[in-house]
Amino acid sequence: MPPDFRPHASFHTTRWTQVRQAKADSDDGRRALADLCDAYYEPVVAFLRCELRDADAAREMSHAFFAGMLAGGTIRTVDREHGRFRSYLLGAVKHFLSHQREAALRQKRGGGVETASLDDTEAQVVADVRQPTPDTAFDRQWALTLLSRSLSDLQRECEVEGKAVVFEKLQPWLTGDAAHGDQLELAASLGMNLNSLKSQIHRLKSRFRTLVKEQIAATLDEGGSIDEEMNVLFAALRRN
Repeated sequence: MPPDFRPHASFHTTRWTQVRQAKADSDDGRRALADLCDAYYEPVVAFLRCELRDADAAREMSHAFFAGMLAGGTIRTVDREHGRFRSYLLGAVKHFLSHQREAALRQKRGGGVETASLDDTEAQVVADVRQPTPDTAFDRQWALTLLSRSLSDLQRECEVEGKAVVFEKLQPWLTGDAAHGDQLELAASLGMNLNSLKSQIHRLKSRFRTLVKEQIAATLDEGGSIDEEMNVLFAALRRN
């Protein structure tokens, strides 16, 4: 996460509400914009890493992209007709990358540096079909980031309820990392019987899913379909 971004804080307004706030030259606007940048920084890095094939260059360009967002330039052109904020931001970063490439090309030409078309070279760069496309990488990282933020929200709720240890012990069952674990032994360590443990796991899974839906709802306009975005999320997670 870039050093100028504040740590994740949960917003219960939609991203589009945050966008409207972010357009305002105020402390609330700057906080809303910082949260938007925080939520989408890693997906943008994943997209640019696939495009540039250079992790350092991807981070550097991501910083430049979000610096422009934080300066308020790009965000002022956004309106809710774009629908999904995820789709808007992906389009915005593509436009930014295209602009950067055009600027670099103009600089080369202006500096008297001869440029060659890829068609004129003997060696061609062949895309590795095993690698995800930039759009796929963006969607997958968006899904992972959204799940991470939802899980953090659930952890905070458990801490408020005095169930921090319960959350810590049961988290693997929420994320699918303990499908074959010993629940009887875990129940004993938490002072529960097996039925109570299963009930607690079910309750946390249900709440986790609700928080994921809330995160998704925040990325849509009022007419957006949460179920459609959930399908996008699950599809993105299934991809390698």
